[in-house]
Amino acid sequence: MSQTIVDLLNRGAEANRADKFRRGNLICLPAKGSLVVTGDIHGHRRNFERAVAFADLVSNPDRHLVLQELIHGGPEDSRGGCLSYKLLFDAVGYKLSFPDRVHIIMGNHDTSFISNSEVMKDGREMNRSMRLALNHEFQQAGTEVELAMKQFLFSQPLAVRCDNKIWLSHSLPSDSYIDEFDQRILERELIMSDCEKPGSVYLLTWGRNMSQSLLDKMAKLFDVDIFVLGHQPQPQGWSRAGENLIIIASDHNHGCLLSVDLAKSCTVEMLINSIVPLASIL
Repeated sequence: MSQTIVDLLNRGAEANRADKFRRGNLICLPAKGSLVVTGDIHGHRRNFERAVAFADLVSNPDRHLVLQELIHGGPEDSRGGCLSYKLLFDAVGYKLSFPDRVHIIMGNHDTSFISNSEVMKDGREMNRSMRLALNHEFQQAGTEVELAMKQFLFSQPLAVRCDNKIWLSHSLPSDSYIDEFDQRILERELIMSDCEKPGSVYLLTWGRNMSQSLLDKMAKLFDVDIFVLGHQPQPQGWSRAGENLIIIASDHNHGCLLSVDLAKSCTVEMLINSIVPLASIL
């Protein structure tokens, strides 16, 4: 059982690296087809299933799906251990079924797991909670499965840039750390310290409450018009958090996804009109 999971994760990591739309650590999507974007999922299996059903990649060969922040949250085992790794395994299998159309981007809970740093959610330290469940299920092989998970998460792209100048990433650097952010992480091979504070992957995945001046600066730096991010909790599923910023969340009953026509130029207002409540998907 454990070797099957390790093999799955290793093949998933290779699929991440071999994605035909990947350029360095960035997924670059063409002006063709459509895109479905989720926010943080955090172990919410039903919303993951709804997003998969909505995307319907079998019937839509030019459609892409972006997933993020799959781990930490959702069901627990009898000891209170976090079982969200099971959803991660299913998402990796989905990636392998559509290797160039399912793109799982790195989030801050991923970087915390990679670097063994503490991350709190709902009053619990989530890495400890998930490790408890892994070791309970896989016994002596828990360490091997954990390592394969870290290697998969480390292989994930950092962001998606669409030809119509929409940028998708888990977050952006906050105002106080922008001068320490090195955009070369989008091009070069990553090292472990990039995921640790104040490494640039850490900064890209942990930032909150960006000012409009920072958003304008980042838009110029990345040559984009609109940002779509996750990370910051959204009780109603989404918000417009700046002139050129939409934040979406997919980890609760009011969660949403976003549908994008890659062949058209979009305004923020057009994207807002394309937000779909996950609860509306059967």
